[in-house]
Formats: sequence, C-alpha cells, structure tokens
Amino acid sequence: MPITAVAAGALVAASGVGLGLWAASDGDGSPAGSTAASSAETPAGSDEAAGTTPDGSPSPSRTYPLSEAPRTIPAVRGHTAERGPGWRPAKDHRVVVDDPALADEGRLIAGELGLAYAGEKDDRRAGDLRLELNRDGGANPESYTMTVRGGSVTVSAPGEPGVFYGTRTLKQEIKGAGTAPEGVVRDEPAKQRRGLMLDIARKHYTAGWIEDRIRELGDLKFNEIGLHFSDDQGFRIESDSHPEIVSADHLTKAQVKKIVDLAESRHITVVPEIDSPGHLGAVIAAHPDLQLRDASGGAVRGAIDISEAGSAEIVDDLLNEYAGLFPGGQWHLGGDEYQALVVSDPEASFPGLAAAAREKYGSGATVEDLTTGWLDDRAATVRAHDRTPRAWNDGFFRGGSVRAAEDIQVAYWTGKEIGARRPAEYLSEGREVINYNDEFLYYVLGEPLTFVYPTGERIYEQWTPLVLRGTTAVPERYDDRILGGSFAVWGDIPGAQTQDQVADGIRLPLAATVQKLWDPDEPELSWAEFRDLAGELD
Repeated sequence: MPITAVAAGALVAASGVGLGLWAASDGDGSPAGSTAASSAETPAGSDEAAGTTPDGSPSPSRTYPLSEAPRTIPAVRGHTAERGPGWRPAKDHRVVVDDPALADEGRLIAGELGLAYAGEKDDRRAGDLRLELNRDGGANPESYTMTVRGGSVTVSAPGEPGVFYGTRTLKQEIKGAGTAPEGVVRDEPAKQRRGLMLDIARKHYTAGWIEDRIRELGDLKFNEIGLHFSDDQGFRIESDSHPEIVSADHLTKAQVKKIVDLAESRHITVVPEIDSPGHLGAVIAAHPDLQLRDASGGAVRGAIDISEAGSAEIVDDLLNEYAGLFPGGQWHLGGDEYQALVVSDPEASFPGLAAAAREKYGSGATVEDLTTGWLDDRAATVRAHDRTPRAWNDGFFRGGSVRAAEDIQVAYWTGKEIGARRPAEYLSEGREVINYNDEFLYYVLGEPLTFVYPTGERIYEQWTPLVLRGTTAVPERYDDRILGGSFAVWGDIPGAQTQDQVADGIRLPLAATVQKLWDPDEPELSWAEFRDLAGELD
C-alpha cells in the first residue's frame, strides 16, 4: 500500500503493519505528530506565524512544509509527517547509545556519517543521534522507530537488529537527500528470512568479494547469506577432517571466520550448505569407493551410495566440523536431484539401495524411504548443534513409510522436476517454506537450459513471497507459513561472467527482492522511479 499524504501529524502506514508493536510516543513523552498538529493550527498571518506570540514568547513556526516520507530501499512502512528542518550530520554531532550492546551499531553509523562516537551518555545535545534499546519482549526485534525532531535523531528498537535497520534507513536518507526528514518512521519487515544464496562450489569467489556483498546486503536489510560450498565441481572451504576433498581454489577457515564476523556485525546469518546425497562429486573424487553404481555397475555422477556406512560417516564428519565455523542457527542440507530417484524404477535400477531400504525400514520400503531416512539422519546431526535444518523441495516425497522430520524447512525452488509436488502440499502439511522460486529468483550463470537472468523489474512488478512456483501465488491463508525468500546465484557455467559482472547483474534484482520481502504489497514507486532511486543510493 503506498504512503499517502494526509493531514499534519496523521500516521500513514502500510497495510498489515503491526502498529501496536511500536511505542505510541516518540521518546520525549509527546504523542507522535504533536509538533505537526500545533504548527497546522497556527493561523496564517498571525504573530504566531512569524514565530512569536503577542507577548513575545516563542511559538511554533510555519516556516517548514510538512515533511515527506523518506525514500529508501526497502521503503519504510509507516511515517508520521511533521514540520521542521529535519536532521543532517555535522562534524560536532555525536552518536550516543543507551546500552553497550549497541556499540557496534553506533561505531558503524558514526564512521559512515562522519560523526563522533561518544558511547553511553546521559546528557542530550543538539544534533545527537541516539540509539536505544526499549527491550519490548513482545515486539519483533527487527522493528524500529526513528524520530527526527528538535535537531536530533533517536532510533529505538526492542532488539539490536531493529536498531541496526534504523541506522540503515538513516544512512540511505542522508545519501539520497542529504537530510533525514522531520517526523517519525515506524518500520518492520513482513518476512523473517531475507536472503542471498551464493554457489561458491562451482564458481570460486574471493573472500573480499563476498564481504562486499555482505555490506550491500546489510544496507538493504537482508539477514541471510547462503554459501553452497560443496558440489560436483568443487569443495571450496578448508577442511581439517578431510583435507583430501578440498579444491585448489578455496576459502581458508580464517577467511570464512572473517566473513562470518562481518555478517554477524550486520545481523546477517551465514547459512552453510553441504548438499547430499547428490551433488557430492568433489567428495567422491577423493573417495571413489563411495560412489553410487547402478545394477549394471555404471557410476552415477555426483551421487553417493547411501547404503554404505562410510557415506554417512564422511558427510557427518563434515557437518560436525563446520558447525564450529558457522555459528548461525540455520543449516541447509540440500537433498535435491539424487540421481537414484530420477529413473522410472529406482528399485530395479539400484537393487543395493532397495535391499538396504527393506532391511532398515521393512519389506515394503523403497529407495525413496531410504533417501528420506538419509535426510532425517543428517538433520539429526545438525540439530545436535542447535541448528534448524532446511532442504530443497525435491528432497521431500509423497507417502512412503518414512517421513521427513517436521522441523525440516522446505526450500522451494522448482516445479519443473518430474513428479514435483505443488507448494500447497507442503504448506497444507504444516511445513514452513522459504521461497527460492527459480522462475524469478535464480541467477544461473550462462543461462543454461531454460534459465534467463532475472530482472529487478520482473521481480518488482510480478513476484511476491506467495508466488512459490512459476507465476501463480498460493492462497493467502498460507502466508504465515512462508518464512521469506532468497535470491540465488548458481555457477553452472562459471566462466560466463566475472565476479564483478555478477555483482552488477544482481544489484537491481536484490533491491527488488528485498522490497517485496520487507513489504509484499504493491509498491508506491513505479519501476522506473525505484530503479532511479537504487542508482541514487548505490
């Protein structure tokens, strides 16, 4: 819903925003919009309009027009317009915090705006930028209120992420317009998971390039970056438990630690992915005895033999090892495109898997059941490290004697696979789903098969988190089960673009994606206006 100009002091907010989560006052005890209201009530042409009352005392001024909502990406969801000069940074202004937990946010915005970081201070000075935690346990920790009034700015939130997002809004305001407009912003995201996934297995990206993407994501209020670092073409992070599988071009653990630390400072979770039981070609190259073979003895590319005990051992070794490197609460298990399941009769083509399924799960068990059991076992491995598992949608199957654990989230990417289940099937089962729709959100290098590079315009105008498969939205009643979405960069033809070309190619699609994850309603700006704004803020 677009922001609408209304009478002075009236609140304008997008549909669906939980205004009850935000404070009714703006930190100084006065109701939101009170300054605007008193200015609007001053009669034109009176002494008060000139800035004094008949007895010479100060009065509200009509010098300033009613402020307009800030222009940011993503757009703020609520703004109370007021009259006043707004705020612009100056060298003698301070950044102060009311809690030492906000030191990182305070130092970052101080450096970005050229201000002095003063730490915890009780006194108030003109020009201060104050960062405050209101510790409202019932509110979304990513929500925030930003008040610009009386020559100062206050960003208040129930959690550190919200304060950080308030500073991102302020940074964009200053970069785009030079001034933060007078009034009160009340803002929060519609979706809790807002991500970018990078396939660093098939295409090696430098640590510095990934760090630059994290800074970009932070400024856009994303909160996830996925690293798919194991595939048929490469294994790209240093390993102590299995150094033999690591590709020549890879990230050291020290580099990954730096990436993770930077991400944490921007309230971004790094989500690792070691895909299995398919897409393990780099691991199999060093352990050919674990490769899946069909009934005639033919090797199956990228697929590990899940009937072999050694297969589970090596994958669990890696999951356990990297749990210490990636402390975030999320873990992607992959689970897609296991080649044993793309044939017409898996039991006939892979009798060893069929026999293992019957031995483990009973006489009627199938290769699908054995594969689901593999996924459940890997989920148990990461769950022991307090991680929430997710897997690609084609790793979940209908019926069967073995069910995927209920807490494994569905990363829904495609409906193009043979027998692919529709999104509503997962949602109606009560599963939580994350939107990776390959029709809109897949940036596949070289554009193989039917893929084309996604455009920001198409995402901005046609996609919402409800559009999980193709171009059709699921019923709105499932909205609460769709946790969010992720744009994905895949390296199928790694030399098709340089990493700098990738960064340029995904810039506008990322901006459009986060706009729709922050607020899925129809945007106020046209695509041309949004594109121009992205250029101003870049």
